[in-house]
This record gives sequence, structure tokens and C-alpha cells, in this order.
Amino acid sequence: MKISKKDALIWFEFFSSLPEDEKLMIRQQEIVYATFAQIEAAIDARNDRLMSEIRHLKTLENRTYFVGKESRFPKGCRSCLLGTGLSAVRKTNRCNIACKFCYNYGELDQIPPVGEGMWEIGGTKFYERDIDLLLSIQQKPTGISYVYLEPFMEIEKYYGVIRKFHHAGIHQHLYTNGLLAAEETLGALGEAGLDEIRFNLGACHCADKVIRMIGIAKKHIPCVGIETPMTPEFFKEFCDKKQAILGTDLDFINCAELHLNENNIGNYDGENMYISRHGYISPIWSRELTLRLMKMADQENWEPVVHDCSNHTKFARGLNLRSKEGGWFGASDYGCEFSTIPYWAFLPILRDESFPFLSEEELPDGYKPGQMAF
Repeated sequence: MKISKKDALIWFEFFSSLPEDEKLMIRQQEIVYATFAQIEAAIDARNDRLMSEIRHLKTLENRTYFVGKESRFPKGCRSCLLGTGLSAVRKTNRCNIACKFCYNYGELDQIPPVGEGMWEIGGTKFYERDIDLLLSIQQKPTGISYVYLEPFMEIEKYYGVIRKFHHAGIHQHLYTNGLLAAEETLGALGEAGLDEIRFNLGACHCADKVIRMIGIAKKHIPCVGIETPMTPEFFKEFCDKKQAILGTDLDFINCAELHLNENNIGNYDGENMYISRHGYISPIWSRELTLRLMKMADQENWEPVVHDCSNHTKFARGLNLRSKEGGWFGASDYGCEFSTIPYWAFLPILRDESFPFLSEEELPDGYKPGQMAF
């Protein structure tokens, strides 16, 4: 069913007016999925055109796309996409800033603590002394990541745990906005055995101090890069300071396609959205900007890898992880992050006259407004 934009808009205006807990009828669900397919097909066509303009576009076993030297592709991402997944290690429940793209936006002061002296690994609580027991019983992952929320709020607590996983030969990377980093703490992380650090330059608005910290981190930590949700603000700020950023000799730039949840979607009200495989909901400009940056990097022969960490990549990540866990054929943890679909979020793109569907057909009998009986 190749629903027209006009009919899709009529139906989505109706769906948006319904109570959140009201379930749609089967034919109404077909209308929803037909609309999503039309939007996604148009997005894919636009992105395919952009990708065709990148002369030296590369893939990592068809799981993701990048440009630049493959030797600089981060091992943390290889672990995520090819290895035994990305095992998250959680300690810190606080952050020093509040970003509108944060998945915890609006609830940063309500994040439960892990527990005094404890770490959360795989959903289980551990003391640092328990890690030796964990490593002696379970199969070691190819990589782990320190996430959620800002590790430098209490970075001195991380050194011992990093040292233990380093001695076990497990690749480790850590995320930070960089605003609290200092040469002393970056040096201590490198000495403890941290393999990779990722600075969220979008969170700090490409602050000069954080750009300096990227250069300092290169003295102490083997692999240093940027990982940031791609937004118009970050794209502009990056371009304004491109020479200074590239001058740090960083290894990679991970451009994450911004996907939204119930906490942060209100910050992007009015933007053109699409839903990828009935899963992540994203503004359409996020991946477009990533592909524009990749084209720039390719044309200018940047040294760092620029990685398209898109919804496609995250779909591949889920398939890989469940496969390594022994899941059934086709199993994945990829899915929608909303308890009910926010139909209102798709009204702007359906009202945008500059965003055409690739092809349209008249709705079949029984699917037109006023005809549906079940």
C-alpha cells in the first residue's frame, strides 16, 4: 500500500487526537506502517544519493560505513559490531551538564545510584574485589565501555577497575564530555590501562578546553576520538573549529544518528522525523549531516576515520550481540523506545511540501477515512 502524503496526514492527525492508551484497529495499523514505509523509503533514497557522492566510502563487513584509514577505526566499535558486543560498565549517576539530546534529559537528578563502592556490569552489582571472580567464571567480552553518566565526576574511582580489566586483556573505552578532564586524570587513565577515550564534543559545544584535552589525551591513551549525536548545532560548531580539532591528531569521529526517547523528543518538536524499521525515531537531518561531514572528510583526506554510526549500524549491532549470546535466528534487542507511538511527531514531515513520497496510490476500499469498520 503506497499511501499518499495527503491521506497519511489525514489519518495521522486523527491518530494524534486519540487517547494514548487507545489501541488502533488492524487496518489502522496497516495505515501507520504504510506511512512509515513511505517516509523511510524517501529518506533512504535521499541518503543513497548522498552516499553515492562519497568516493571512498567503506564498510565494515556491511555492518556500518566510514571513510578514512581502516587502521584508525576504533576497536570499541569493532567489538560492538563484530565481537561479543559492547558490555556497559556503570558507576556514575550524575552529570555536570544537561544536553537536550541526552536520553536522560529532564531526569538527571533522579538517576538511582549504583551503590557505594559498587559497579553495575550486565545488570548485576559488583564490588571491585568481585571482578576477579567474574573473570574466572564467565567468558571475557571482547570489549567493555564506561558509560552513564559523566565518569569524570568521580574519575578517581575508575582506575582500579580499569586496571583489572586491562590485566585481563579486555579492550576498554570511556565516554566523557571532557569538561572536567585534566592532564593528571587523563594520564592516570592511560597508566591504568584505558585503551580508548571518546569525547562528546557536541555536549560541550566544541569548547576550546575540551579540544585541548583531546590533544593531551593523545599523549596518554592509545586511541582518542569524538563520539557525538549529529545535530545541526554540532555540525556548525565542528566546522567552525575544524582545523583546531583535526590538529589534535585524533583517531576517529563517530557521528551518531540521533534517536529520541520519551525524555528528549519534546526538545525536537516540529522537526521532520522518521522511524527506522519500526524502531528508533530520528530527525531526518541527523544522518544527512553525518554523510555531508563524511563527504568533506573524504574530499579533504582527513587523517581520522569518520564513522556513520547510524540506525542501520545500531540494527546490525543488535543482531550481532544476540547472535553472540546464542539467540535464535533473527533475534535482536533493537526496537522502539516508546511505549506508544508518538503519532504527533510525524505531522511536521507529512505537512512539509518539500518532502515528497517516491510514489503514491489511492487507498483501497475499506481504508479510506469514514470507511473503516474494523
